[in-house]
Amino acid sequence: MKNLQLSFDNMLSISKALANQTRIEMLKILSEKPHNVNELKDKLGLPFSTTASHVNKLEEVGLIVTELVPGRGTQKVSAINYDRIIMDLFSDDPEVNGHEIRFEMPIGDYLDCHVVPNCGLVSEEGYIGMQDDPRSFYEPERKKAQLLFFRDGYVEYRFPNRIPYGYQAKEIEFSAEICSEAPNYKMDWPSDITAWVNGQEVGTWTSPSDFGGERGVLTPDWWRTNYTQYGLLKQWKITNEGCFIDGSKVNNSLTLRDFMAGNQPYISFKLGNKEEAVNKGGMNLFGPKFGNYEQGIVMHLKYEKRNE
Repeated sequence: MKNLQLSFDNMLSISKALANQTRIEMLKILSEKPHNVNELKDKLGLPFSTTASHVNKLEEVGLIVTELVPGRGTQKVSAINYDRIIMDLFSDDPEVNGHEIRFEMPIGDYLDCHVVPNCGLVSEEGYIGMQDDPRSFYEPERKKAQLLFFRDGYVEYRFPNRIPYGYQAKEIEFSAEICSEAPNYKMDWPSDITAWVNGQEVGTWTSPSDFGGERGVLTPDWWRTNYTQYGLLKQWKITNEGCFIDGSKVNNSLTLRDFMAGNQPYISFKLGNKEEAVNKGGMNLFGPKFGNYEQGIVMHLKYEKRNE
């Protein structure tokens, strides 16, 4: 996913370009697939000259790119240049507000796991290894996984610690698309799914369902509709004020200092069911080619200069 990062210094030109309903509609069309100017004018119901003017405006600020491609002769075709625009409403001065790191981990790139059948790994094209066989979770092809599931257990990832020397973490957030795991799918199937960071428990979210019955936005067509289709995007955040799930503070006394006390070269993130979970309903974890959200496991970390 290609992001455009905006700040106070560079947001004005982009904001002006987006302050027009026609150009917004044009970006919606181009998000589906590339179009030439004639195709755009027909869909928008505008004259060619007006459509070309809007295309030029979006090109000037880099929101779309136009290339010459072979067709009936050579023609100009426009496509979107970014998948997401992120606007930071703070100063760029690292002494005051710090820096940010965003890192996306493929769901199959776990370091450790413990899984209990029913379980499995699924790529964009098919199953990896054998279904309901925990040994499949150690296949080299696991890195291609776009969906993994288990009735009980956990998966653990290690993200690189890229905080520069002389700086310290200010806030850390992990997000992932998850849900419960039942045979096929079951809308009434709660599961207590817990997140741990660097071995410390952040908090537990109770998934209400193993969601199915309606195809996920990104779920491949070959995946049967009577199987799990999508999850919910959940966020675990840790600050110096405490731990949060989707913005709501959880009931523990830990803060960021407790999670980042060591100087280890990685940041561990673990998801799964606790041994003592009340609702031990397993877990589905989705990658960018399955479910409703085009992402794997995302770590978003803010850091600031260390106080001397």
